[in-house]
Amino acid sequence: MAEFEVKNKQVLFNNYVEGFPKESDMIVTDASTIRLKVPADAPNSVLLKNLYLSCDPVMRILMRKPGDETSSYFTPYAPGSPLSGYGVGEVVDSGHPDFKEGDLVWGTTKWEHYTLITQPESLHKIQHADVPLSNYTGILGMPGMTAYAGFNEVCSPKKGEYVFISAASGAVGQLVGQLAKLLGCYVVGSAGSKEKVDLLKNKLNFDEAFNYKEEHDLTAALKRYFPEGIDIYFENVGGKFLDAVLLNMRVHGRIAVCGMISQYNLEKPEGVTNLMCLVYKRIHMQGFTVRDYYHLYPKYLDYILPCIREGKVIYLEDIAEGLENGPSALVGLFSGRNVGKQLVSISHQ
Repeated sequence: MAEFEVKNKQVLFNNYVEGFPKESDMIVTDASTIRLKVPADAPNSVLLKNLYLSCDPVMRILMRKPGDETSSYFTPYAPGSPLSGYGVGEVVDSGHPDFKEGDLVWGTTKWEHYTLITQPESLHKIQHADVPLSNYTGILGMPGMTAYAGFNEVCSPKKGEYVFISAASGAVGQLVGQLAKLLGCYVVGSAGSKEKVDLLKNKLNFDEAFNYKEEHDLTAALKRYFPEGIDIYFENVGGKFLDAVLLNMRVHGRIAVCGMISQYNLEKPEGVTNLMCLVYKRIHMQGFTVRDYYHLYPKYLDYILPCIREGKVIYLEDIAEGLENGPSALVGLFSGRNVGKQLVSISHQ
């Protein structure tokens, strides 16, 4: 491989964010250059050409100023440095024995055309390229594992149970619903537009779905769709949603707390007033992080790949073209502009 220096377009973090993120909180620049060779002072590193970048709600948490309650779990972005997140890449050069030029991988990378990964042990080598590579930012990557672990490991579902999923057309929710249907559950999802509701019911096989923006009383809406109550709630939204769900849970129900996107942009998070339902109904509510379940990734692939190939599972993707459109795509997550898993295509293999 020829050793030469190229421009390396990047998306830099501008400054810490209060309220909803804006495109101006990020800076697109091609001022940086990179040598397409693993440097001698980082011999075990891997140099990646990034192909796809994932837009995930957790990235908003990383835009907070250091010192809040999340700092012990997440390392915030540093102003002036590239954003980081999950992505798919091709190995351009490697000093690590487990990776070679041309390998395809997914894992944590930076928002730039080329990234030097100094700890490549966290990368997952892609062994199945007969499915779209973009899937490794979603159904075959972190969101897919999150759905699988949260539903199967945290919720312990049983055939015939009643399942509710908030933000059901997003990267995680759309898969949770389909996993539940494959098990034989009754599944209802909420979303923020008629288009998304139609997709849930007509393409993703949900039994029912509703537009939460058209519901003035969430408690009544859930009672309408679950007259006998909810066995499993997959929590992606938080706030008023969680409060309404607690009143509609069945005895010994389970709640998997995956995220709370409604709270990420608030200066002061909303309180939850119906927590005593946990006691009265003996509800099990558990937060989780996908990092605790990556040991199940091979088992997950064995399950989900045949489902994809046989058309038993459909995964919706919303792909923005070009790194320069990354900030707009990321910001759009928080107004619900995306339909399905939001990602950015920055280079075609």
